[in-house]
Amino acid sequence: MSEIEWTDETWNPVTGCTQISPGCENCYALRMSRRLQAMGQPNYRNGFELTTHDHVLDKPLSWRSPRKVFVNSMSDLFHRDVPIEFVERVLDVCRRAHWHQFQILTKRSQRLAKIASKLDWPTNVWMGVSVESQSYTFRVDHLREVPAEVRFVSFEPLIGPVNQVDLRGIHWAIVGGESGPGARPSHPDWFRRLRDICEKSDTAFFFKQYGDYAPAPAGTDEKRLVRIGKMGNIRDPEDSKQRKTDATVVRMGKGRAGRTLDGKTWDAYPIEVS
Repeated sequence: MSEIEWTDETWNPVTGCTQISPGCENCYALRMSRRLQAMGQPNYRNGFELTTHDHVLDKPLSWRSPRKVFVNSMSDLFHRDVPIEFVERVLDVCRRAHWHQFQILTKRSQRLAKIASKLDWPTNVWMGVSVESQSYTFRVDHLREVPAEVRFVSFEPLIGPVNQVDLRGIHWAIVGGESGPGARPSHPDWFRRLRDICEKSDTAFFFKQYGDYAPAPAGTDEKRLVRIGKMGNIRDPEDSKQRKTDATVVRMGKGRAGRTLDGKTWDAYPIEVS
């Protein structure tokens, strides 16, 4: 079973990828691929070089109980080097394993939009795009062109504010900060802003995590405090100027940081789409 909060299982008929935008900078899949390669795991014999795996395709058919399945947590199905014929084969397995819900996430929204009309979309496929800051909200516009039953956006790792985004036709939003080595802090108001946009758009809101940094509890050692501006700039510790829009956060690790926003856990999933 998966440790990812919003899914039950991962399925990787493709492994490996290439970095495409700032959200890829601290890619967990890259770190994990190298580790699995060193351990001799055959699916990662090529490390993080993009590789398709025919022998993995039918795996979801063996899972008899219904699950939410994240497709390609270790890659991107819409990478330019994945042939459209292989994408079609993945979707065919999703169709045959009709008792599961399949969640596909891509940063390659332009290719997704380009070939979406050529694909036969099963009703149990949720199609999503990743958006890490305002500069990448164009991916949402591409997603809107996709005739998937459920369309969703993963605003993770959120490394900059998203103050405006059109969520018409978007059924679900996953929001979270960055965790792991090199994690960049997020301003808590970025999460609140997206929550408010989702409420106005009638889009289900799922707050996945703060990431490694969270609002600093009272009494935190001042040497550990990090002040972050509303645009994500980290203040110099010697900068004593007070700014109302700054947030004070502390690195405490994903587990301790938790996933409650303003005292509440936000675990909404998309409603059924007719």
